[in-house]
Amino acid sequence: MSESRLLGVWKRVFGLAWPVMAEQTFRTLMRTTDILVTATISPVAVAAIGLADLYARFPLWIGLGTGGGAIALASQDTGSGADANRDQAISIALLLGALLGIPFVAFGLLFGRAAIALLGAPAEVATLGGVYLAVIFLTAPARHVALIAARSLQGTGDTKTPMYVNVVANLCNIAGSVVLGLGLFGTQGARLFGVEITGVVGVGIATSAANLLTASLLLVALRTDWTDASLVRPSNPIVAKQLVVVSAPSVAEGLASTLAEFPLNSILLGFGTEVNAAFQIGRRIYQQVTGPLSRGYNVASSVVVGQALGDADPERARFEGWATVGLGLATVGVVGLLLVVAAEPFVRAFTDDPETARYAVDFARVYGLTAGFLVAFSILQGALRGASETRLPFLARTTGLFGFMVGFTYLFGVVLDYGVLGAYAGIALSYVWMAGVVAVSFWRSNWARRAASMMAERGSTAE
Repeated sequence: MSESRLLGVWKRVFGLAWPVMAEQTFRTLMRTTDILVTATISPVAVAAIGLADLYARFPLWIGLGTGGGAIALASQDTGSGADANRDQAISIALLLGALLGIPFVAFGLLFGRAAIALLGAPAEVATLGGVYLAVIFLTAPARHVALIAARSLQGTGDTKTPMYVNVVANLCNIAGSVVLGLGLFGTQGARLFGVEITGVVGVGIATSAANLLTASLLLVALRTDWTDASLVRPSNPIVAKQLVVVSAPSVAEGLASTLAEFPLNSILLGFGTEVNAAFQIGRRIYQQVTGPLSRGYNVASSVVVGQALGDADPERARFEGWATVGLGLATVGVVGLLLVVAAEPFVRAFTDDPETARYAVDFARVYGLTAGFLVAFSILQGALRGASETRLPFLARTTGLFGFMVGFTYLFGVVLDYGVLGAYAGIALSYVWMAGVVAVSFWRSNWARRAASMMAERGSTAE
């Protein structure tokens, strides 16, 4: 392996990844602000948005999954110079995402309160959470459009435009959450259509407004000369079919990940409220320090692999995929080991309860020790997506989550009575398994042939 070639790939990957990392940092800050604001209102407010956000993950994953199909086709067609097909893929994905958001609008308006109550929430929490869910689901089509447009542009190699737009929108979201959530600057008691727009509802309005702003700005970018990609009239059925074929496993992967949260949290609650709280804290700490890096590398690996395949160079695609894994291990893997050492002071920033803190330190260390496996999975998942192979990452995540994180934790933690030790092992083994499956898949499966076949079908083969 040429050292200069490796460093060249790392430089390009980091150039693509850092805007995504910055964007994700601000997104995380926005969610943290929402929690802090609602925490000043009441515990009921925190519970309301926490339970509503479980349902909000469904449109999130649909948007990300459909965006995954868009980034695959856009990166390949950019690499091959098939601009017309690229624009078709982007436009079809945006239309599909907007349509898929409409059922969530109806669900939020009609069943928001019942959905929160179904989780066992008290009446006050269910009412407040139902209103919040209705508010944020009103802009589910815009949320889908924003996610898909950002992914589409990233597939063309433009990771900066989504960063600019999302940073501005997230800052507006943060400001809106603080002002409306706390009723500042004369907004206290203000009403719109008879509904008070402060408190939890205000936090929801800020999020919905940010969704609309993000979608609008990205659509404007696609309609002007700001980006190379353009919006066109959707008319290519082959591109539409391939977009669905590539996107569907990614959507299913995300939905499976969300569904696994329910039995896992139930098992952890059986070990004690402190254990469940500790899990949430340990995972949040890990996500805070490594999430933006992993997401950046995930997107970058899709772009470099997809564009190399579009340029009819599978050897380069393979090399750059593995090289990105090396960069991830050298950064996120090292950060994970540092987290193992520094877990206690991080945890003390979240809780002063001794029992919760003790378990949270252990959860944080488990995540830190497995950071290398998790970033390897994220990068190779992105690389396979760039090759239009989304079925194998779906298999890896689903079997890992339900086989180990849920199944192993239940068997060893509950049935064999090892308690929380079973959860530590189940979480760690799930990430080792997921990384192993995608590593073998990237090494041995015919993803390059699959990508070439799909490109030939839609007429995007490089000359």
